[in-house]
Amino acid sequence: MILEGIVTTLDPQGIVNIAPMGPKVDPEMRRFVLRPFQTSTTYRNLKATGQGVLHVTDDVLLLARTAIGREVDASTSPAAVVQGRVLVDCCRYFEFRVTDLDDRDERTTIVAETVAEGRVRDFFGFNRAKHAVLEAAILATRTDFLPFAEIEADYHKFATLVTKTGGPHEHEAFNLLVDHVAEVARRRGERFATMRP
Repeated sequence: MILEGIVTTLDPQGIVNIAPMGPKVDPEMRRFVLRPFQTSTTYRNLKATGQGVLHVTDDVLLLARTAIGREVDASTSPAAVVQGRVLVDCCRYFEFRVTDLDDRDERTTIVAETVAEGRVRDFFGFNRAKHAVLEAAILATRTDFLPFAEIEADYHKFATLVTKTGGPHEHEAFNLLVDHVAEVARRRGERFATMRP
């Protein structure tokens, strides 16, 4: 099963990177597989340090911002076992160490083992708006190979869901993603109608 979450890693100088990641997990979360691209900071940090923290969160604004590479001002605290940082406002977290890293392909396969875990707060859940923002964030990371007409059609559906069931964070996150995709389309001379909830 794929779990959409956030991974924090540190570079060798201790600078934190916060990135969305969808690892393949087992129900017990004892081991999981990450598949970052070799161009990503997450890949470079894990190759250099071999440790990080996987977070379960319902903060779709954070997911949206990290998906499109926007800076985030998320509070963190030191991890208990690994050299890493825990998001203060996550629901659950899993400190991990890399047990295997295969970077022969463009997408690296990294097997990780949980060495510590914690629970910060209850998971609110994904209502339809939160789910729509999550899907929109995933599409925003695929503008290099998905047709803009396909993304636009999905965004029209997502906008309706955010309008009907979203709160301020969901509206802000979705509008951020719309602006991002519209800017990418504009730079490429593509059409992308801006929809706002």
